[in-house]
Amino acid sequence: MTGTSRPRKAGRRPWLLVSLPLALITAVGLPGAPALADTVASTGAEATAAADATTGAQAVVAAMQPSWNLGNTLDAIPNETSWGNPLTTKAMFDTVRAAGFRSVRIPVTWSNAQDTNAPYTIDPAYMARVKQVVDWAIEDGLYVDLNVHHDSWQWIKNITTADHDAVLARFDATWRQIAAAFRNEPRKLLFESVNEPQFTDDATEAQKTQAMDELNTSFHTVVRQSGGRNATRVLLLPDQNTSPTPQKMGELYTTITALHDPNLGATVHYYSFWPFSVNNSGFTTYNQQTQQDLIDDFTAVHDVFVAKGIPVYLGEYGTLSYPDYTKPDQIERGEAFKYFEHLGYEARINGITTALWDAGSFLDRNTLQWRDPELTALIRASWHTRSGTASTDQVFLPKSTPVAAHTVTLNLNGLSFRGLWQGGTRLRKGVDYAVSGDQLTLTPSLLTRLGGDRAYGENAAFEARFSKGVPWKFHVITDDLPVQSDATGTTGSLTIPTRFEGDVLATMESRYADGSAAGPYSWTPYQEFNTTFTPDYPNGAIVLTSDYLKTLTDGATVTLTFDFWSGASVTYHVTRSGDTVTGTAS
Repeated sequence: MTGTSRPRKAGRRPWLLVSLPLALITAVGLPGAPALADTVASTGAEATAAADATTGAQAVVAAMQPSWNLGNTLDAIPNETSWGNPLTTKAMFDTVRAAGFRSVRIPVTWSNAQDTNAPYTIDPAYMARVKQVVDWAIEDGLYVDLNVHHDSWQWIKNITTADHDAVLARFDATWRQIAAAFRNEPRKLLFESVNEPQFTDDATEAQKTQAMDELNTSFHTVVRQSGGRNATRVLLLPDQNTSPTPQKMGELYTTITALHDPNLGATVHYYSFWPFSVNNSGFTTYNQQTQQDLIDDFTAVHDVFVAKGIPVYLGEYGTLSYPDYTKPDQIERGEAFKYFEHLGYEARINGITTALWDAGSFLDRNTLQWRDPELTALIRASWHTRSGTASTDQVFLPKSTPVAAHTVTLNLNGLSFRGLWQGGTRLRKGVDYAVSGDQLTLTPSLLTRLGGDRAYGENAAFEARFSKGVPWKFHVITDDLPVQSDATGTTGSLTIPTRFEGDVLATMESRYADGSAAGPYSWTPYQEFNTTFTPDYPNGAIVLTSDYLKTLTDGATVTLTFDFWSGASVTYHVTRSGDTVTGTAS
C-alpha cells in the first residue's frame, strides 16, 4: 500500500486501498466433506517439503500459498503502533498459522529509523526489532517476505530527479544493511526490493522504466554480493506501482530474464476494478465488467510470468474499502464476498500465490479473533475450491404490500445446489422453495414465516448449501420507502434526517438542473460512498461531507437521488449559498 497515513483498515491508496474456531469450518458441513483446516495442512506440508530443498523460486513461492500481510504495523509512520495496531507478538503469527496461512509479508518503512545523510545508517534497535518479528514468524514455520515499504513514495521516487545519485546510494545502503542483518536467515525468508514503486510526475515514461530497472538490478546486485544465504535467497521484484498491466509486467520480465537468476520471482498487487473497489460511478455490484477486469489482469500475469517459469507473488490483494469495521459497509457484503471468492479461483487456475492485505480489518490483533468468521471461511475455501453464490444476499419484504414470492439467480460456479437451511433445519423443497436450473424461488409462505413480526430491518437469515465450498447466506429484511426531512448545514457538513425504514443505502446520484454531474467528479453523477456521503443508520441520517459540498456551484440547486438496495429511490434537493447549505425533501 502506498500513500499517506491511514488507520486500521482495508483502505488503500487513491490511485487504484472471531468467535468461531476456524478449525471447525468444513467445506460445506456435509457428511464426508474433509475439514478445510486438514486440507490446508496437508497441501501446505507437501509444498513446504518440496521447497525446503535447494530449489528455484517456483517451489519457494508455491510453498508460500496462502499468505497474509502484517499491514499498517512496521510500515506505519512514524512507529509500529501509530496507525492503530498493537505491538506485534508471536501469538499473532500463531493465530495466522492456525488459520492455514503458510507465509506472511512484513512491510517495513525504514525511514522511520534511518539517517537521511550518508552512510544512511539504520538504527540498530530498529533493525533488531524487525529481526525479532521476522524470527517469530519463521519459528512458526512461516515463510516471510520482507520489503522496503513507504520509503517508495517518501524518497525513492526522487530517483528520476537531479537527486538520482543520492537516492540510489541510499537505496543501496538500505539494502546493504538489511542483507547483512539477515544474511544467515533460512531460505524461508525472501526479500522484496520496494513496495509499489512510483516516480515523480514530471518524469517521462522512459525515465520511469529505466529507474525501475535500475532499482531492481541494483537491489539484486547488493543482496547477492552480501554473501551467506543471500547468495541464493529468493528475491521478489515489482514493476512500476506493482501494477498487473501487460506493458509494465513486460518491462519487469525483461529485467528478470536479463539477470539470469533462477531464484527470482515477480510481485504485483490487485485491488479490483477501481469504481467497484471504492463504490464510485455507480459500480455497486460485482458485475460483468468488474469480473472481467480481474480475469484480464490475472490472465495477463499468468501469460507474462507464470507460463514462462517465473513465479508470481500477489503481495497484496483486497479492495480499497472493504472490510472496514469503523464505517458503514462501502461495498455491499454479498458483492464483496463474490469478489473474494472469484479472486481465489482465478489465482488458483493461474498459478498465483496470494497475500491478503490486512491492516487490522480481518484479524483483530488485540483479541486475536478474526473479525468476520464468514468472510474468513470464504477466503480460506477459495484456496482450494469454489463456493456457490447468488445474484444477491438480501431478500427485501416491503411492509406496505403483501408478501410475494421472490426469485434469485444462483451462481453455481460449477457446483451443484444441495438445498436451503435455516440454522440446523433443512427447508422443504416444493413447499418453502422451488429450483429450476439456476433460478431459486422462495415461496410466500416461507418468507411470511421468516418475516415474523415484520419489524423494520433484518428479520431472519437462511443459507444455500452447495456440493463444495462454504454456504451462501441470505438476509430477510422488512422495509418500506425511506423518508427524509428538510435540513440546514454548512459546506463543512449537511446532516439529512432519514428514516431508513429497514432499507440499506447503495449509492447517491448528484445532478444539476441541466443533468450534468454535480460534485467532485465530472465524469459521473454517482458519488463515492463514505467519501462524499455516508449513512448514519443508528442516528437516522445521511451525512453529506465537505469533500462533496465544497465542490457545488454557489446558488445552483442540485438534485440528489438516493438509491437503496431494495430497488427504491428517494429524491432530495440541496442548494449551496456561500458557506450555508440547505436541504429540501421532495
